[in-house]
Amino acid sequence: MPSANTGRPLALVTGASSGIGYELARQFGLNGHDVVMAADGRDKLEEARIRLEGEVPAGRFEAAVADLATREGVDRLYHALGGRPVAVLAANAGGGVAGKFSETDLDDELAAIQLNVSGQVHLVKLVLRDMLARGEGRILITSSLVSLSPGPFMAIYAATKAFLRSFGLAIRNELEDDPVTVTILMPGATETDFFESADMEDTNIAQGAKDDPADVAKEAYDALMKGSAQVVSGTANKLRAAAARITPDTALAQINRDQARGDDR
Repeated sequence: MPSANTGRPLALVTGASSGIGYELARQFGLNGHDVVMAADGRDKLEEARIRLEGEVPAGRFEAAVADLATREGVDRLYHALGGRPVAVLAANAGGGVAGKFSETDLDDELAAIQLNVSGQVHLVKLVLRDMLARGEGRILITSSLVSLSPGPFMAIYAATKAFLRSFGLAIRNELEDDPVTVTILMPGATETDFFESADMEDTNIAQGAKDDPADVAKEAYDALMKGSAQVVSGTANKLRAAAARITPDTALAQINRDQARGDDR
């Protein structure tokens, strides 16, 4: 699936200005893809693009500013591709709100749902249909380890990630006779901007050990290329995921509650 300009396959990575998205963009650049990096902050995204061009001289990186929490933003990003075939979509953009649900801001939570759920569904729908028309493609959807359990004090975030996991695995099954694969990425706590943006810097999970986003992205890339259904990054997280499958939800909720505790919780 060559892009129109270079003959290299095109990867579209959302949430690409930092963290896992940035490292996914690097992985695709290192492995022969042209990369369209999408995010909603122009300055930070452009800085990330320039940095990657310096780190991956053979790569070709483009910045596409779009607010994927809106239908207009998703449509704008899709049309910015100019009809170029997307070989890989890494649907990674997401955000969260921390705190007690009865006290958190409704507008912030609805915006998170729009970004994590509606925006992802919209973009995947558009790109998937093109992939099926061409007869090839790969989709990576970033969920989370917390998708396997309730998430007190991050109730909306955990619920949206559970949606993404279920959604991704469902359409993967629908595509079992088609030449398009869907892979679900389920990272645990990772060294990204998430904890700052979600106002969780004082929590136990933010203060504890976290994975390197470069390692997470490498595992995700390898799993995607193999056509795996899902990947839990990191050995410790794989053990947590296995334990979650046999642990009652009430107990998992309490574990996550303890992790999400902070000075004001």
